[in-house]
Amino acid sequence: MLSTVERSAVSATSEFAFELSVCHWAERAWPPSDDAAVLVARQFGTKRRRWDTIVLECDPDGLRERAKFGTEAFDSDHLHVLQNAPADWTYYRDALPDPGYPWRYVRESIHEAADRDAIETRKRSNRIEIRRVRPYPDWLRRVVAIENKPDLTASAARNLVPQLERDIALSLADEVWVATAATDERVEPILLADLPAAAGVLTVDSESGTAEAVWQPRSLSVAEPGTRILDRPDDDTSAARFEYVDTDWKHERRLAIAERAYARGWRAYADTMRPDCRHFQLTAGETGVYPHCAAKERLPTAAECRGQCPSYEPEPPTWRSKDWPLDGGPGKAIKRLLARRRRRQRPGLSE
Repeated sequence: MLSTVERSAVSATSEFAFELSVCHWAERAWPPSDDAAVLVARQFGTKRRRWDTIVLECDPDGLRERAKFGTEAFDSDHLHVLQNAPADWTYYRDALPDPGYPWRYVRESIHEAADRDAIETRKRSNRIEIRRVRPYPDWLRRVVAIENKPDLTASAARNLVPQLERDIALSLADEVWVATAATDERVEPILLADLPAAAGVLTVDSESGTAEAVWQPRSLSVAEPGTRILDRPDDDTSAARFEYVDTDWKHERRLAIAERAYARGWRAYADTMRPDCRHFQLTAGETGVYPHCAAKERLPTAAECRGQCPSYEPEPPTWRSKDWPLDGGPGKAIKRLLARRRRRQRPGLSE
């Protein structure tokens, strides 16, 4: 299930492998401001934009208070209820601000939150009253978005520029970075690319598990309205289309993203890969734990490690019945191992 590799790290032979190495480094060595706790997640964002890696800088005490609400994520509708739930019993329409959508959806969120023991409910005179169990904490400080491009060719840099410009204009994240593989050249090629000056640049050595900030980003104005670029024509004569987004929307989106990141983290790749394949393993090196395919003798990509893979072979049933200590088989044991490592990064959760 878990084998040890002699080399110090797994070479980033694909963007997925590079992404995992960035997550390992960020979890281990991200330099937050003050005493912030760090949470790392991958493949998160809004319906219009998905970031490769997200680093959350969190208030340590607030993070422990967040753990009291459990490991599952709360969506924006749940957060509307939790953040406004009163300390004393109150009719829910008097307690909560008008959501801007039908109240029946608010009632659904109330019952879902109550089912998770996040709030208390009761009926008085056929009216639903709510009361908070505990205050929802202000646990999120900063959101850092990282775009991973291990091989930043000239065409890849050109394609990346519009994405970065949209991120900077919207300013949903506090900082925007680009991570690329380190080279032996005196001047890193990425510094010669025509990237927005507000975006930071990380050069990552996947084999040593280290990274260097070769260009510092500008802090973005997350507390002010942002600009969503809808269309930016290639020619210089046509006007760009854009719209403004208010601070309330940005605050709501940031917290909803942070909630999903809190629940899933970055080790959830086993949920979309096939750890129940007899060839699926985890390899442990000095820089972290990575998936490994014994049939291909390398780190598989998330796209190819599926049931349609020609090398896929289900675990023999006898593996799942040994009960020593692989209750349920090696695949389920791998998922439990990754889940335990994810929980360790969330103070206040019991093992």
